[in-house]
Amino acid sequence: MGIMAFTPMGNTVTFLAASTAPTPVRAVSTTIGGTQYRIHNSGNAVVYIGFGATAAAATTMANASIAGSTMSLVPNSVEVFTFNANQYFTGATSSGTSQVYITPGDGD
Repeated sequence: MGIMAFTPMGNTVTFLAASTAPTPVRAVSTTIGGTQYRIHNSGNAVVYIGFGATAAAATTMANASIAGSTMSLVPNSVEVFTFNANQYFTGATSSGTSQVYITPGDGD
């Protein structure tokens, strides 16, 4: 990751986070360097993000009831994270739902 604006390097994927995490989606980068992900929680609920190299790994991590095992995204927020390329993503909420958008790319 350099000091530059975020540049999309793949298609945006989306899921509706709920109290039970939905089937994971895979954010595929179109370049070798697409290891950053812009993640937008557009809803009004905190989302506990699960991610991993497999759909099963992402589902296991997306757990709103285990403190400290996942990353939380506050409502109406955008974050950029660095993970390995072509990760699977899903998310759970304590209650309610939130639409989450994930774009692979590079930059801040």
